[in-house]
Amino acid sequence: MNIFTKSLCLLALLILPVFQVSAQKRARDYGFEFGVMPTGKMNAITDVSGVMVGHKTLVKGDSVRTGVTAILPHGENIFQEKVPAAVYVGNGFGKLAGSTQVEELGNIETPIVLTNTLSVAAGIEGLIDYTFSFPENGGVRSVNSIVGETNDGYLNDIRGRHVKASDVLEAIKDAGSGTVEEGNVGAGTGTVCFGFKGGIGTASRELPEEMGGYTVGVLVQSNFGGVLQIDGLPVGKALEQYAFKNQLESADGSCMIIVATDAPVHERNLRRIAKRALLGLAKTGGIASNGSGDYVLAFSTAENLRIPYQAKSLEKHEMSVLRNDDMSGLFLAVIEATEEAIINSLFAAETTRGYEGHEIKALPISKVVEMLKD
Repeated sequence: MNIFTKSLCLLALLILPVFQVSAQKRARDYGFEFGVMPTGKMNAITDVSGVMVGHKTLVKGDSVRTGVTAILPHGENIFQEKVPAAVYVGNGFGKLAGSTQVEELGNIETPIVLTNTLSVAAGIEGLIDYTFSFPENGGVRSVNSIVGETNDGYLNDIRGRHVKASDVLEAIKDAGSGTVEEGNVGAGTGTVCFGFKGGIGTASRELPEEMGGYTVGVLVQSNFGGVLQIDGLPVGKALEQYAFKNQLESADGSCMIIVATDAPVHERNLRRIAKRALLGLAKTGGIASNGSGDYVLAFSTAENLRIPYQAKSLEKHEMSVLRNDDMSGLFLAVIEATEEAIINSLFAAETTRGYEGHEIKALPISKVVEMLKD
């Protein structure tokens, strides 16, 4: 490597952190606590066994600030081994492709893709390509792609539709079961939350053994407004940055919430779990405003509940699921994990300048931490 090449590499390393966060500090690192339940090992959706997350971040020039985040319920052929799932809509000003089939059949058959509003079609195309890439899917003629979105058009040249099907495939290829990168990454690259830079956030909770020992994980794409609260602290009010202070529309936006659990829960109780995620959003000060698309998609990774694509005629699908009386612990887990995932998305996000020179500042963490000490 010559000295010129070394100089370029050094310059790249200096520039890269502007858009990618390494060794990210999370809300808990500053002394915040959320609820009473213990977190999983990584405090991420990937604490649910088998779940994987991948990102494709698109930062180009001074106008492209967008990307793709993919969540895989398991690493096998999802079309052939579907998992039970449910959707709950807090406020429906958005687009969640594939949701009606999930509601009808109670399962998902592709990875879940998150991106920007005008790239949903690219998400669908990428998931079709991914499904067709498996030889055993050679006879498939219909795929129910699951694609959610939020509008990143303030920081991103959204009309340029820069996300392509190939980016979706790269996000899926990038998926792993380890630590999940948060903040300005993937589908969170250009999002705004409570007037600050939003992004991708994640968290998890583990139930005690006497309640089954199950894990609940949440991943969010935060892009909404309201009056920010962090662990009960009235941060938005104290910083004088909140919905309706300047204009009514400041509260609008969206939040995609993905919930995973290894608990043996079928679609009816998965929908009940998904409902509770909105309580977690409310604890952060979100209000599900008129212009907000607040969607929750919950799924179970329990292997005994997988649904094969093809089965013998009249073959019964034997399963064992939790009773209604066993659900309250899971409800609390998803509330706490959703709240913390949203706050983690804010703590990880960085100040971003993008489309037409628009700039969104990161949450002033030092000021927030001072509030915690007072």
